[in-house]
Amino acid sequence: MQRLPRLQTLADRCFAAAARAAALLTLALLLGILASLVVGAWPAIERYGLSFLTRSQWDPVAGEFGGLAMIHGTLATSFIALAIAVPVSFGIALFLTELAPAWLRRPLGTAIELLAAVPSIVYGMWGLMVFGPILAAWVQQPLQALFNGVPVLGALVAGPPVGIGILSAGIILAIMIIPFIASVMRDVFELTPTLLKESAYGLGATTWEVVWKVVLPHTRVGVLGGVMLGLGRALGETMAVTFVIGNMNQFQSFSLFEAANSITSALANEFAEAGEGLHQASLIYLGLVLFFITFVVLALSRLLLNRLQKGEGARA
Repeated sequence: MQRLPRLQTLADRCFAAAARAAALLTLALLLGILASLVVGAWPAIERYGLSFLTRSQWDPVAGEFGGLAMIHGTLATSFIALAIAVPVSFGIALFLTELAPAWLRRPLGTAIELLAAVPSIVYGMWGLMVFGPILAAWVQQPLQALFNGVPVLGALVAGPPVGIGILSAGIILAIMIIPFIASVMRDVFELTPTLLKESAYGLGATTWEVVWKVVLPHTRVGVLGGVMLGLGRALGETMAVTFVIGNMNQFQSFSLFEAANSITSALANEFAEAGEGLHQASLIYLGLVLFFITFVVLALSRLLLNRLQKGEGARA
């Protein structure tokens, strides 16, 4: 009779050791990736240092490299995608949880989630062959005619009307991350206690007031987590961006329609053909920069989530 408790204790210890080993293995893999990136990028780090982040020249023939154009393209397309995707995802989640009839909620929610299963290369091909020409003809050319000669707005819409560039890539990324953010928002909205919402409706609150003053305060930690998930997805996307961003390695203007490049598309296009030496080291340096950008974004979101959770505990 005493062997069974001993076996259970031994099993618990083995399970705890396996779980601890898995966590340590994950941390070791992360540190190994970081170390390999630093070692591979060291020739570029040694030559350029932090000035690599502010240099816009990228010329493999002359042996001069700088990551400003790729960093700008990565951040600009990601934040454009976030600016479009967050309001749309919020509207989708609000409709599915508060406004849609019961018979429509499940099929519509499933259809939105299926968008996440579409391969990124399909989004890229659609953006290049279908969406790009529509954007050039119906958005860029009218805006250029409207803002012709206007100092700031004219510069924002300048560029050849070919339908590829930062704005096009940002919109394609927004379409790609909407299913992720909308699904998370819908799930956390559904976790709001029905009693709280019914009490607000009973006091005469409108649907918007219930969502703004009851649902969002109750679920803002989950909502922010969904937004950060979408941002991480946008920062790391490769193939769709490669099709529609233009793959221009020079930082020429702040135009939304200017052909640009991102870190991921530069790596996809050049790494296989880069010779050993400074060119390859500079590409690995770009990968290291993307690693730190993603790490900083996730760390800041974690700190913000912790502050929100502490604030909720203080109010309680």
